[in-house]
Amino acid sequence: MKTHWKLSNISTISRWILNQRGNLLWGVGAGAALAVVLISCATTRTMLAPPSIPGATFVGTKECATCHEKLVRDFRTADHAKLQAKGKNAVDMGCESCHGPGSKHVEAGGGTGLIVNPRKSPETCFQCHLDKKAQFSLPYTHPLLAGKMSCADCHNPHTGNAMKGGGTQLSGKTETCQQCHKQQTGPFVFPHAAVREGCSVCHSPHGSVNQKMLNERNQTLCLKCHFDANTGKNFGLATHGNGSSGHSGLGGDWQRGTCWSAGCHQAIHGSNVNFRLQY
Repeated sequence: MKTHWKLSNISTISRWILNQRGNLLWGVGAGAALAVVLISCATTRTMLAPPSIPGATFVGTKECATCHEKLVRDFRTADHAKLQAKGKNAVDMGCESCHGPGSKHVEAGGGTGLIVNPRKSPETCFQCHLDKKAQFSLPYTHPLLAGKMSCADCHNPHTGNAMKGGGTQLSGKTETCQQCHKQQTGPFVFPHAAVREGCSVCHSPHGSVNQKMLNERNQTLCLKCHFDANTGKNFGLATHGNGSSGHSGLGGDWQRGTCWSAGCHQAIHGSNVNFRLQY
């Protein structure tokens, strides 16, 4: 039986299906291309079958909805559910894709020990998000692998774009970070405009080779926005260049670190002292 796939957004298609012999397979493809394999390493992501629970069988999302009606209803419009499979043997993305087969959970009237809880381990999320798993192996990360937080602390896979803040992707990311990093939120008398653009403008939230999980290790980070720092041009916040802030005389400090680590603009998220972002 041929399975037809529809791409609802720009991402890799990944769906598990049952073939004619009842073997659990995983569909991977992009655009019109499709490959169905047990475990695929041929794309930018490796897709694995749903978690297994000994002795349990799949019951389907409709069965889950008898108790978890709101979660199932919200999930219909979530990004995780946007890719849909069509065909006799296709099984769409649903509850059991992440929580494993639910028959034992249902038979026990909702026993929590009989269903996979992704909050207890990031490995369920890592089955599809292998790129994020690699980032958590970098030197500077959030303490996910140490068990001090979970993917669900920042993401809600059942709704929208999986950002807890909701709304647009940008505002969702920023509001998610602000749940823990309230001190960096302000309000400040002199806010750093970049904070309004989103934390990910400067930080890599899943991991980085740079301290503070910064996207760059040196002044390149700041110069992505403040590209006229040495021209003397006034861009509304401060006038840089010879005769103003003296950037041309910073020498080694300027070359080795960011504007913050060089000791000039320490209040990088915002200041209550002056517009130069100083304490």
